[in-house]
Amino acid sequence: MTATDYKLLIPKIDKERMPNHVAIIMDGNGRWAKKHSMKRVNGHKAGVKAVREIVETAREIDLKYLTVYAFSTENWGRSRMEVNYLLKLILDSLIGEIDDLVANGVNIRFIGTEQHLPPGYDIKVEENCRRSWHNKDLYFNVAMNYGGRRELIEAVQAISAKVRDGDMQPEDINEQIISDHLYTAGMPDPDLVIRTSGEIRLSNYLIWQSTYSEFWFTETLWPDFSRSEFIQSILDFQERKRHFGKRER
Repeated sequence: MTATDYKLLIPKIDKERMPNHVAIIMDGNGRWAKKHSMKRVNGHKAGVKAVREIVETAREIDLKYLTVYAFSTENWGRSRMEVNYLLKLILDSLIGEIDDLVANGVNIRFIGTEQHLPPGYDIKVEENCRRSWHNKDLYFNVAMNYGGRRELIEAVQAISAKVRDGDMQPEDINEQIISDHLYTAGMPDPDLVIRTSGEIRLSNYLIWQSTYSEFWFTETLWPDFSRSEFIQSILDFQERKRHFGKRER
């Protein structure tokens, strides 16, 4: 199927069974670069184009929430050159795309920890993202400097501080309280988690939120992940029966 043929798949989507939230682990940029005899940074640059196309497609099919894994807390272990390139690429891409995102009804937020980020980086991100926060068509989350375990640690620290200060009792803590202290507070949990490049694991991504997510894995490297394959993942999701641990009737 060619790149333009994805529009033929859109009418097959059952709007009544649309996932509310799709999360993507964008994997394979480095292998894509190696496959094409390029430097790893070229793979990351090609990956940005794929992000743009998937965001556009999400708007076309009226998806409400989209979250992508851009940079993990483990990625600091990569070479200094690659890390610096990734940080600059992510910020430059936000600055370069923000006008179009705002004009197309996209509300963009970065979720993750501020630990280890260069001074002022988070401020620049928020200044740009804030321009879109009035939009309600697509809530687009960029998991940047994100780690599921780090997210839970910070949630526990925040809740513990409230207990210490007398604003909450230990017996008040429940699943909703924990969810309300995560980076994704106020957002629905992902119905569908997609991972590219053939790897079959979560890699510390949305580990609390994905408890009952459906998973869809593909061998496709992220820069080659097409609009058609994105829609195909949603069509596959719509064929599944979800019981959430309850008996099938």
